Amino acid sequence: YHEAGVYYLQEASAMAPVPLLDPQPGERVCDLCAAPGGKTTQIAGRMMGEGFLLCNEINPKRAKILSRNIERMGVANALVTNEHPQNLANRFPGFFDRVLVDAPCSGEGMFRKMMEAREEWSPSSPAVCSARQREILAEAWRALRPGGTLLYSTCTFNPSEDEDIVRWLIEEYGEELEPSDRVATDDSWGIVRADIGAFQCFHFYPHSARGEGFFAAIARKKGGAVRRVVPKARKRVFAQVKSADAEAVARWVDDAEKMTFRLVGEDIYGYRAAVVEDVTRLAESLTVLYSGVEMGQIFKGKLKPAHSLSLYVGLKRDAVPVKEVSLEDARDFLRRADIAAQQFDEGINAVSYGGVVIGFVKRIGNRCNNMYPKELRIQNL
Repeated sequence: YHEAGVYYLQEASAMAPVPLLDPQPGERVCDLCAAPGGKTTQIAGRMMGEGFLLCNEINPKRAKILSRNIERMGVANALVTNEHPQNLANRFPGFFDRVLVDAPCSGEGMFRKMMEAREEWSPSSPAVCSARQREILAEAWRALRPGGTLLYSTCTFNPSEDEDIVRWLIEEYGEELEPSDRVATDDSWGIVRADIGAFQCFHFYPHSARGEGFFAAIARKKGGAVRRVVPKARKRVFAQVKSADAEAVARWVDDAEKMTFRLVGEDIYGYRAAVVEDVTRLAESLTVLYSGVEMGQIFKGKLKPAHSLSLYVGLKRDAVPVKEVSLEDARDFLRRADIAAQQFDEGINAVSYGGVVIGFVKRIGNRCNNMYPKELRIQNL
């Protein structure tokens, strides 16, 4: 179920920022420090496929993990970038309705849970993190449109990374700040409210809250004229898909009328039609690792589906035969081992376990080709 994108494992306190940020369908939302992707996928769920979601991670290795999670959850309106926040703000100032900065921090709130958090901490950690947090927030503020909402969070108790950062934001942007309307909290969670100026601030202490240590602060940029950004493309990423090929792909998705298909090399990707302009402008201006849903390649007028398509919530169940398999066969499939061909129809089939599609196989006579990606196989399952 995890490999099929049914759920995501996330620490309880870390789930609070997204409800506080309250992203809405149809908005432009940026998760600026997004890896490994828990909050990003949480945002995507609230946006319900409508609007545009940019998830960025500056660390290349962690950005690949983020890409994998976006793919696994079948998000069709997201773009995964591996950029410095300054590059994003330079290219798209005043672009986003909501920006989440779940900043790299000293991790003091995770000491109870994670030995490595204690081992990595040093007396200099908070000061180093605080300087980095200021740099990231300065760019986040530039990328936020007038009237937009900023949420800043950390998993530390350190005042230099929490309250002091909020006070710095007020000193820097005080005239542009106003309170957010996100005031409701659940008292049963034991969250401590301690507002500073225009910022609503929330402390999660392990001895009183129902999760690990955490801090979140939220405020809004005062409204005004919205700057429309039309940057020049640095490179050409997308090509138009032939109408016949687009029709071949459309047969595989339930919501084809809401989708636009684009060619990236030989691969066809699907995007929510309402955001394809935003996707194109960013993809052709930034370092993009993944976007939309990879649909597959066309061979002799037919789609050879990519694994990503099997994870997409909009996969049409009657596009190919969907065959329910045993737990043993599901495990073998994820190991990329051989499974019995007789249970499948000739040609491409969707493999289902517990009513959830986990990938594709192709039966050719008495042989069954496992189409699960080699790089994803789980050898110790």
